[in-house]
Amino acid sequence: MEASVLKQQLETLRETHRQMMGKELSNMGVEDLQNLENQLEMSLQCIRLKKEEILMEEMQELTRKGSLIHQQNIELYKKIYGARASAENCVIEETDGRGLVNLQLSQPEHQTHGIPTTL
Repeated sequence: MEASVLKQQLETLRETHRQMMGKELSNMGVEDLQNLENQLEMSLQCIRLKKEEILMEEMQELTRKGSLIHQQNIELYKKIYGARASAENCVIEETDGRGLVNLQLSQPEHQTHGIPTTL
């Protein structure tokens, strides 16, 4: 008895799957097709919401990584150019409410580092 019920459920699931894939629709009426369309629309909406959620999480993670890399670049810049790239030479501006910060460094004074300025 249980095997028979499971076999029927499996066949029903296969038929539903075929219909969702757009196959074997000829024996369906207008109301059935409308219900199938509504089901597919709701499924697509759920998929789009999940996709948007994942993309937003990825964007936040990339923004965080970008901020860390930017901070590392500033620290390296300070190490290379010494005290002249200290905090008084940095301009910090908030760009938006998401905590993104735009840092701009002033250009270092011209150094020759042993290279002649005239050839």
